[in-house]
Amino acid sequence: MRYLVVLVSFLFFQTLPAQTNIAHGQEEVQKRKKKRFKLPDIDLSHWKVTIPGGSGKGGALSVSPPAIKDYATNALLKPYMFNDSVSGALVFFAIPTDATTANTKYSRSELREQMTPGNDKVNWTFKQGGELKIKMQMDGVSRDANGKYHKVIIAQIHGRLTEDQKALIGAKDNNAPPVLKIYWQDGKIRVKTKELVFTEIDDVGILHEEAWEDDKGRNFKDVVNFRKFTIEVKVSEGKMVVSLNNNEFFVYNSVHLERWGIFENYFKVGNYFQTRDKGAFASVKVYDIEVKH
Repeated sequence: MRYLVVLVSFLFFQTLPAQTNIAHGQEEVQKRKKKRFKLPDIDLSHWKVTIPGGSGKGGALSVSPPAIKDYATNALLKPYMFNDSVSGALVFFAIPTDATTANTKYSRSELREQMTPGNDKVNWTFKQGGELKIKMQMDGVSRDANGKYHKVIIAQIHGRLTEDQKALIGAKDNNAPPVLKIYWQDGKIRVKTKELVFTEIDDVGILHEEAWEDDKGRNFKDVVNFRKFTIEVKVSEGKMVVSLNNNEFFVYNSVHLERWGIFENYFKVGNYFQTRDKGAFASVKVYDIEVKH
């Protein structure tokens, strides 16, 4: 009997480490599984999205809050706006289609800020100020016939006419030029802003799109290629600061921005694809968006 007790005890204690190892192993597997799946934590309650779905000029489809929050299950949005659960990013995919917004020939899968959810009429001025911080990554993009990557606008500050301004100049809509366009171009981040053609123009003439033209543009020195990067934009009355990775800064505080104060504005983020080439595509990852006013 004494030998039987010893044998049972021996077998029990030999089994214990194996069972412990199995439990520990299962725990590790579960931890690894959890690490593999990471959903983006981006608040979309103040953004609407426009996608290349739909048909015809001006026929691009848009989805506003609260419907945009269900993008993962929305059949219209899923081809152009979806989660990358491995990297934890929200992906914006675009191809050239005949579905564009009214004032462009290019397609977009792009967010548009809505200060009041579902309402495009509430916007902000430079005097009121605004800040945008986005963590992004170019995921993939096609090349043109010369082997150069196609350009993508990844962020904007877009101007907007008030209803009174629209009526004053007889405009067909509330569209005003984008005062800021930030591009991913050949692996670099390029910034363009607007300048007046004639700085002496009056406060009525300044409302017309023809009064403004693009500046020459500037490239940040850091080459981001297909790595993650962070863009910050801070605007105040008569001034705009754009930075890359909190390391390089472009400061704009000219008479052009002082005069720009006449317009309302809104932020845009995502993938505004700058080509009509057949078979072209672009995919932009967004990890985080912060906006302050």
